[in-house]
Amino acid sequence: MKPLNEMTMTFDSRSANEAFARTTVSAFVAPLDPLMDELCDIKTATSEAVTNCIVHAYGESGIGKIYLTARLYPERRLWIKIRDCGCGIEDIKQAMQPAYTGDPNGERAGLGFSIMCSFMDRVRVSSKPGKGTCVILEKRLSER
Repeated sequence: MKPLNEMTMTFDSRSANEAFARTTVSAFVAPLDPLMDELCDIKTATSEAVTNCIVHAYGESGIGKIYLTARLYPERRLWIKIRDCGCGIEDIKQAMQPAYTGDPNGERAGLGFSIMCSFMDRVRVSSKPGKGTCVILEKRLSER
């Protein structure tokens, strides 16, 4: 199905860009006049996906690129893809378990995927070690 609107952006995996991504997606969906709870859910899920790229994808190797695409479809459906070309995830099933963290220092709670799943209608994750990770978030907004 052809989207009604689409935007794509690329940005560095720097902490400051997490807020940039969250705010941009929020502005993109604003013309649909989502409920405040829906907007908060979208912003939080986007933030978690981008933060995962920033924290885990490029690790000690430095700064890499994050690619974000958002699309609006008929029937108030939102589709967001957040992708990196970083280290990838060895075991997606394990990584999606609540409280699992790949952080060797144990400073992360490991709730990113759980949060995304609780706030969005659908979350899909694909990854190849050494090639990167792609997260697709989907949500149908309430009728107004």
